[in-house]
Amino acid sequence: MDIRPTTADDLGVFVDTLHTAFARFPDTPAEDGSGVWWSAFEMDRGLLALAEDGRPVGTAAAYSFELTLPGEAVVPVGGVTAVGVLPSHRRRGVLSAMMRHQLAELRARGEFLSVLLASEAPIYGRFGYGPATYTGRLTVPRRQASLDLPRAGTGSDTGSVEVLRRAECGEVLEEVYDRYRRAQPGALSRPHHWWERGAGQPPVAPAPRHVAVHRDADGVPDGYATYALGDGDTLTVDETIATDDAVFTALARFLLGHDLVDRVVFKHVPSGHPLRWRLADFRAGEVGGDTDWLWVRVLDVPGALTARGWFADGELVLDVDDPFLGEHGRHLLTVRDGKAECVPTDREPDLSLDVRDLGSVYLGGTAPSTLVRAGHVRAHRPGAAALADALFRGERAPHCLHWF
Repeated sequence: MDIRPTTADDLGVFVDTLHTAFARFPDTPAEDGSGVWWSAFEMDRGLLALAEDGRPVGTAAAYSFELTLPGEAVVPVGGVTAVGVLPSHRRRGVLSAMMRHQLAELRARGEFLSVLLASEAPIYGRFGYGPATYTGRLTVPRRQASLDLPRAGTGSDTGSVEVLRRAECGEVLEEVYDRYRRAQPGALSRPHHWWERGAGQPPVAPAPRHVAVHRDADGVPDGYATYALGDGDTLTVDETIATDDAVFTALARFLLGHDLVDRVVFKHVPSGHPLRWRLADFRAGEVGGDTDWLWVRVLDVPGALTARGWFADGELVLDVDDPFLGEHGRHLLTVRDGKAECVPTDREPDLSLDVRDLGSVYLGGTAPSTLVRAGHVRAHRPGAAALADALFRGERAPHCLHWF
């Protein structure tokens, strides 16, 4: 078996091999190749696995994204995608070989993190990826949709909401999303060519959608919600993007007040979001579909730990094992005034963990103590897990809603 990088000339065979791996057929793109989810592929970041006779039997690719870390640091990451192996060649080491090859390429580009959305949860842990952000949906019956005024007297909205068609406001969506993602830990960039080519899922894709655009008191767009009416008089909201909670609430109030609707389903709502607490009837908000979303893989432990911001001081010795790459290191993490130093040490460890566990806790969305209780992380002294919880906790929960 051979693994080689792809070029633009390989797009057709790459797409065909990938869809065959999942027993699907490609949609038909527009004449310029846009309008399909793979139209944003970066073919200089793709891989093809070839059988001995030269036939393609596996695919893997990566996008060039930026990821927002706790502390609003923005760093480049590889967004792994389009991973597939033909059914005739599974369980022969093709996937492992492609993953190992890809991780080496990511490191060669200087990317100390890679991320993906896992099609199946059991697959990617063995390659060092851990679930790091979570998302769900909130369903609210229209008849129980009234919102209480904030009892603390804060969070009032002085802006306005207007309804536009998706085709009318692409620049607004792109600009507002970019402002939002730079301040939201766990959020990924959406490069301009994604919007331009209609790649991905709505609202990036050019599918018909109504867009509620929120503007502040000066008329500047600072939030949006994209939605459509589906079966059973259900209004489904693809995503709600807001620069603060008051804007989110204003958009939610608009959507919950829509006529001739039985229920409103908000997709991609992070757990613990305050919208549920704004409902006059707390039980009206039905939480469901809780699932993992962004998975993180650490490729350079010191580089990753010193890149993010920190919100507590302390020292922690982390013994990190990377079985897939056959690597192991013990690191002294020292945090002072929001900055970290991370150096090799031979001190006794406070925590022993797999690199996948480090990926899960890295953005602050998974408490280290949870993984200790689950038996995945070993705490070597009393108080080590609590200290790790305090150190890794971010300023707010990480959340990602970009699909790739």
